[in-house]
Amino acid sequence: MADYKPGNMDIRVQERTFAGFVRFVTVAVIVILCFLVFLALVNG
Repeated sequence: MADYKPGNMDIRVQERTFAGFVRFVTVAVIVILCFLVFLALVNG
């Protein structure tokens, strides 16, 4: 631990993982909302 310098860590993999997670959640919310609108129109 003596060699650790704050700010030197490579976080590109974590950034890509987080971006993928945000994209997945965004798409999932859009799909769910479209499904709910479809159900409302069919049952209306």
